Amino acid sequence: MNALPALQTQLVDGWIVRFSDGYSKRANSIYPLYSSNDVIEEKIENMRKMYRRKNLKVIYKLTTNVFPNDLDRILEQKGYVLDGLTSVQLLSLNDVDVPSADKTVLYSTFDEEWYFYFCELNHVRGTDQVTLKKILKRIVPEVCYVILFNDRNEPLACGMGVLEGEYIGLFDIVTNEKYRNQGYAKQLIGTLLKWGKENGAKHAYLQVVLNNRPALNLYSKLGFKEVYRYWYRIES
Repeated sequence: MNALPALQTQLVDGWIVRFSDGYSKRANSIYPLYSSNDVIEEKIENMRKMYRRKNLKVIYKLTTNVFPNDLDRILEQKGYVLDGLTSVQLLSLNDVDVPSADKTVLYSTFDEEWYFYFCELNHVRGTDQVTLKKILKRIVPEVCYVILFNDRNEPLACGMGVLEGEYIGLFDIVTNEKYRNQGYAKQLIGTLLKWGKENGAKHAYLQVVLNNRPALNLYSKLGFKEVYRYWYRIES
């Protein structure tokens, strides 16, 4: 949560509640991380009212370790739809030797050029760009923003890494649609991993949706291993 903070975060009876003007499920969802005292039916209704007041869909981010442990079943019975099954994966950097890219630009602080290409390659809607910029500027840990260019100065790939202690998180790795399947994502990741190691990271982690087969194959080849999964339940 520190790596990509929401614009607003509240702790409500053991549940972490996040709001970010509707940009991304991750930044606008309920994390039932801790035990609570409220009656579950009343609590779910209170969450629904809270999100409705902000004109947002009610979204729960769930794992196998939530409170109560049958919350997924309860939400399913209430018509909340399963979405975004995601694998969280971890890599030890001790034995990693992924080549970094030659023609990259690295920024240690938020940069407008990087953000322009990031939004372009990720097809971020204009209405969401203001919100996303606010989220990125709220990041407290050290960040590495990277763009990979070709000889014609076209952006090939873009992404970012957030360093917290001995862990670097890789976020929003994206390749230009015209240049996919040519190894540029691997080069970009190599650049981020190198930066992470040079700055004290011993492990890297990332999140990938399970229907993104090309990304899953790449991360597997790099040595990433799944540690757990999460998914969303969204109000229908």
